[in-house]
Amino acid sequence: MKLTRRKMIFLVGGGAVLAAGGAFGYAATRTPQTAYLPWERAGRYEDPRLRALSWALLAPNPHNRQPWLADLSEDGVITLHVDRDRLLPHTDPFNRQITIGLGCFLELLRMAAAEDGYRADVTPFPQGASAAALDQRPIARIALISDPAVARDPLFALVPSRRSNKEPFDVNRSLAPEMLTQMAMAARNGTRFGGTIDPAEVGEWRALTREALRIEVETPHTYQESVDLFRIGRREVDANPDGIDFSGPMFESMHLTGMFTREIAADPTSFAFKAGMDAVYANADTAMGHVWLVTADNSRETQIATGADWLRVNLAATAQGLGFQPLSQALQEFPEMAGTYARVHERLTPEGGTVQMLSRIGYGPLVGNSPRWPLESRIMNA
Repeated sequence: MKLTRRKMIFLVGGGAVLAAGGAFGYAATRTPQTAYLPWERAGRYEDPRLRALSWALLAPNPHNRQPWLADLSEDGVITLHVDRDRLLPHTDPFNRQITIGLGCFLELLRMAAAEDGYRADVTPFPQGASAAALDQRPIARIALISDPAVARDPLFALVPSRRSNKEPFDVNRSLAPEMLTQMAMAARNGTRFGGTIDPAEVGEWRALTREALRIEVETPHTYQESVDLFRIGRREVDANPDGIDFSGPMFESMHLTGMFTREIAADPTSFAFKAGMDAVYANADTAMGHVWLVTADNSRETQIATGADWLRVNLAATAQGLGFQPLSQALQEFPEMAGTYARVHERLTPEGGTVQMLSRIGYGPLVGNSPRWPLESRIMNA
């Protein structure tokens, strides 16, 4: 079914949702029932490894793929593997972004363990790694050692509030320079933090990130990778609480009436596609600042360190009440993005290095948690 603007306005305006009676009206207002439970269960396990892992799985990660598997076969040790069925071969062909997400996971695990009185001794890639792709070898070996003197991290208190805010920001609220200073202080794992709130520079970054978004969506194989990960409606989100979440009354109603499906979303002539692009561009166009992380090299170990600092910068932004959304499309290594990738690096690393992450910041609305797989589904050899 083609989705007309009038139908969208009627639906979003509440008529179809609130006036519909009986089973449809009830179903349209339902929300996922199990996909958000891991946020409530974090820290509620007897085994200290499970307690730390239950927090770590709340870490940010590309396309919410949650690509972590924890082997608990060795007492007191967590061996982290990547779930190779959850990679993003089109938008992340060398698994760089996935590796950064694993670094976020490890940093949050370290924080959670410290909060519990354990030191997490992390050995990245104990059997080595390939620059071409992640494989069956472990990402890290983490030994948890009881240590009453281990330093707690004040950023850990922000974990339940951390979000990736995919809503437009308030263009009437400017940011203070000291906000960038606070975020810079959070990065302590060897990356170089940078950022701007200068209106002229922000305008240039808005245009660049908008162009990168356009390229990713207009490149069929990269956009289809996202569409395949759309989870539309509460049943899909509960059944597969990863990928890109489209739940809530509006999407529930559109899904139930056949107005929004993966097929419609993939059709560039459909209203849903055009409305989706308008929403994506609105996010890029309302950025009130941009922040980034740069590294001297691009080794797997450096990518893990980048993830640690990226989580910390995100939490530091949360502490200041800022919305934070990665806009790293311009950093993706697929061929069609090569020109934009080069422009970013010419701008930020004229003497060499790798721009690992890029995000917009600003004041945004409160948004909900992202769905998560239950911890038990991410455990091997318990």
